Amino acid sequence: MTLVFAIALVLSVGLILLIIPLAQRIGLVDNPGGRKQHGHATPMVGGIALFLAFMLSILTLDVPLGAWRTLFMGSTLVFITGLLDDFRETPPSARFVAQIGAALIIVIWGNVRLENLGFLVSTGQEIELGWVAIPFSVFCIVGIINATNMMDGLDGLSGGILLMVFSVLLVVAWQAGLFHETLILAIVCGVLTGFLLLNFRFADNRPAAVFLGDAGTMFLGLLVAWFLIRFTQAPVAKLRPITAVWLFGLPIMDTVAIMVRRMRRGRSPFAPDREHLHHILLLAGFTVRRTALTMLGISLLLGAVGLAGEWLNLPESYMFYGFLLVFAVYYLGMSQAWKLMKALRKVHNPVLTKAPLEDSPGV
Repeated sequence: MTLVFAIALVLSVGLILLIIPLAQRIGLVDNPGGRKQHGHATPMVGGIALFLAFMLSILTLDVPLGAWRTLFMGSTLVFITGLLDDFRETPPSARFVAQIGAALIIVIWGNVRLENLGFLVSTGQEIELGWVAIPFSVFCIVGIINATNMMDGLDGLSGGILLMVFSVLLVVAWQAGLFHETLILAIVCGVLTGFLLLNFRFADNRPAAVFLGDAGTMFLGLLVAWFLIRFTQAPVAKLRPITAVWLFGLPIMDTVAIMVRRMRRGRSPFAPDREHLHHILLLAGFTVRRTALTMLGISLLLGAVGLAGEWLNLPESYMFYGFLLVFAVYYLGMSQAWKLMKALRKVHNPVLTKAPLEDSPGV
């Protein structure tokens, strides 16, 4: 496990450094301006490097990979779609078609789908999805892919959250004796660690050297969806479904809250804006690094609550209603984003409270 992790990390860093000059020559860079927080043109090749490093690392494994072929096919489909979008923005409908296609590949052909949601509502009734399993699973997979994409708005944020989730799944797989899953998850953690070495702001004056791009977020979003479903359903079923929700809690809450608010205003749920939590923290005076660390801390806390409920065997209905309560608090706070931002400014940096708020979230 340690060896494959190291191989994946080295490949990830090496490929990023190798591809960056090419990206700059062909114009595959994210230029500053508008809603973007960075101040210089940044290569969007993190996703390319991660995908290539992942696939090359897989080839080093001396294990049968037939059971994983649908994951590789679905990942390749969303990766190519995201890469095309990085070069030239594609219509949302085209991205959704590709995401649904990839989801159908792993749900129908790969037989990785949500069929049992556990005892969410009460301790006496288990929720079996029956014929709804396929469309519901596709909906969840597409939702996770887009939640991953929407969370990718800050140096180190989406990569850090995903590394936390994959690290937990790696430990679960290792403890359960799932040899193949352990090796593949070690590869995922390795390529993500390599990426974060060049993407996370270890100092406020050191911006990211590379971005994931849509190719990376869509690829990683499909990977996390695959493992969360696989680890909560038979025949693996090493976690309860509600635990997976807590592990990926912050991206789920932020995405659902922002989409509901947009629709309430008569806007498209996918229209870009500056109303995500990281935008509010930045406008409140937090640095990019501190904003990322704050959100990573929140994500870690939510995941810890979910794991505590799993290990203590708390009733799934308690964990479900608890998550709904946390989401309600989060949604109400985000609905008052203007007031929240001013309050955070007052606490974080009183000097800023007298300065004009140039970028109101528009609440």
